[in-house]
Amino acid sequence: MLIHGAWLTPASWEPFRAHYEARGFTVIAPAWPYLDRPITELRANPDPRLARLNLKDIADHYEAQIRALPEKPILMGHSFGGLIVQMLLDRGLGAAGVAIDPAPPFGVPAHPRAVWTSLSVFTAWNAWNRALTMSFDNFRTGFANTLPESEMRAAYDQYIVPTPGRIFFQALLGVGSKLTFPNPIRPPLLLTAAEFDRTVPLPMVRANAKKQAKSPSKTELKIFPQRSHVLCLETGWEEVADSILDWAIEAAKPSASTQATAADELRTSPQLAEAY
Repeated sequence: MLIHGAWLTPASWEPFRAHYEARGFTVIAPAWPYLDRPITELRANPDPRLARLNLKDIADHYEAQIRALPEKPILMGHSFGGLIVQMLLDRGLGAAGVAIDPAPPFGVPAHPRAVWTSLSVFTAWNAWNRALTMSFDNFRTGFANTLPESEMRAAYDQYIVPTPGRIFFQALLGVGSKLTFPNPIRPPLLLTAAEFDRTVPLPMVRANAKKQAKSPSKTELKIFPQRSHVLCLETGWEEVADSILDWAIEAAKPSASTQATAADELRTSPQLAEAY
């Protein structure tokens, strides 16, 4: 299951999806609530309910779909999707998870560069209650800063849509993103960082990985050099796709039985259940 981030839709996963399907995997990439329409429609007439969407709404939306699947999926998420993956793993969902350049959970301070890159959100009037659109200039300088200039406009037009301003404040303040450390039911997790990412800078992902490493299950950090926040779309994305999938396949193998045991413990332990 592929989970997109803010400003994007499942269209941003099309290269990964086709690549993984060619390797024989069944791949689903559900949209966030209210973003399951063509990009032109989302830009011209965003659903008013999008403005009030919060992190819990998004996580609950994906949890319902995961629980309806016949087996536990590998979860992959980019940016805010990476935070959602962490929240879902924290609930004991999934066989393994990959958080690509992820927004941080509660307890991981925002890096000054990340705050600066998203400053237009934090300074927008009534941003907590609005769906906002990233400007092309912000896309060029803070989101896709390693894309060739000749590709930037086409990428912006192809992928960028409105997103709820509320989730940025939640991430900054740690509202709705508190996880349990250590968490005995959390499946294996790989966090990745891009060397030149200005939206989720490398030091912030390192701090996130250090916090996640408190959980007893496998936790690793992988850094992709000379890439920005759009590493899943820029030249060399195949290396990223194969690297993280190979990790997740291997990490999920020993966890299949232990995760079922941990889930049983959660159901029968008042102490653990109270934490959730």
